[in-house]
Amino acid sequence: MRNYEQAELEELAARVGQLLLANGQRLSTAESCTGGWIAQCATAIAGGSDWFDRGFVTYSNDAKQEMLGVAPEVLVAHGAVSTATAAAMAVGALRNSRADWALSVTGIAGPSGGSPAKPVGLVCFGWAGPDGVVETESHHFSGDRRAIRAQSVAHALSGILRRAAYLSA
Repeated sequence: MRNYEQAELEELAARVGQLLLANGQRLSTAESCTGGWIAQCATAIAGGSDWFDRGFVTYSNDAKQEMLGVAPEVLVAHGAVSTATAAAMAVGALRNSRADWALSVTGIAGPSGGSPAKPVGLVCFGWAGPDGVVETESHHFSGDRRAIRAQSVAHALSGILRRAAYLSA
């Protein structure tokens, strides 16, 4: 378990911003279990409005459907915490913004809410980019609620950094 401090997360967001700005691109976020923490890190950076377009905090299934267009069938078949939902969230954030990139996070930060099939610490991520590709991952993080959420923020930002750097190379 990595225990991230706020300053580290903001530095990671600043690196994302520098890369996107250099490429003339913008980011939007769709967050569930992180509750807007990624957007907070992006907006903590002076000049963030040059590369951060908007953030959607879609904690409920209704919000995922209404704000991002996640199909009810996806939620019924796979659940809110799934790579299918993370992909739909990222696509919805991209479609409902003026951004070139979108990332999404949905998971179970605990301390309750887990099950044997989906334990506390399971977090699913989605990234959608200007090339039309949507990628997803799921990870199991450990620690308390704050630690799981912080690790999720770091993973989501690192993921967009890797993907944006790859496309700009």
